[in-house]
Amino acid sequence: MINSKITGIFRNVDESKILKAAEILISNNIDTFEVSYNSQDAVKQIKLLKKYYPDAKIGVGTILNTEDLKKTEEAEPDFIFTPSVNKEVLEYSNKNNINLIPGVFSPSEVALCLNYGFRLQKLFPAENLSETYVKNLKGPFNNADFLAVGGVTKDNITDFFKMGYVGVGMGSSLIKNEFLKNDDWDALDKHIKDILNLINDFL
Repeated sequence: MINSKITGIFRNVDESKILKAAEILISNNIDTFEVSYNSQDAVKQIKLLKKYYPDAKIGVGTILNTEDLKKTEEAEPDFIFTPSVNKEVLEYSNKNNINLIPGVFSPSEVALCLNYGFRLQKLFPAENLSETYVKNLKGPFNNADFLAVGGVTKDNITDFFKMGYVGVGMGSSLIKNEFLKNDDWDALDKHIKDILNLINDFL
């Protein structure tokens, strides 16, 4: 479901910039994106990305309830990110075979999501968790895998892989607003390459 080590998160990225930013990410083999639902015209942006980049994985994030989830279905997102655990969202996603990646923080939430069949989970906010948290969770929950979202930057990205995360989600620390604002696509490309080099050297 999530092939890239990095999921690029588009939050409040202008429609006139999002396709070019996605193009640069894809050229660097980052082909998994989340469009945050609380962004302006999120559903429209998902449709746009899926139209121009049909081979990419385009999901929607910041889904808080089933009402929001249902509103995104017309865009046919490839996966759903939530920032928290909502039992109704779990039940609806399980019943309708939706690729849900629920946001968890505690062992109880991990266990609940596993009971609904969701093995890949998002630990959020990851920057507030200890270095051994994933390792400790993998003791009783060895069939769960975790993505780190929240606080992942160029300076600390390798730390998250050392901790046992299978991937990370990055928003403005990857798709930097200053580069988008100035149409500095070469700088964005270099910044992405620098981050990927750090991962490749570590892995």
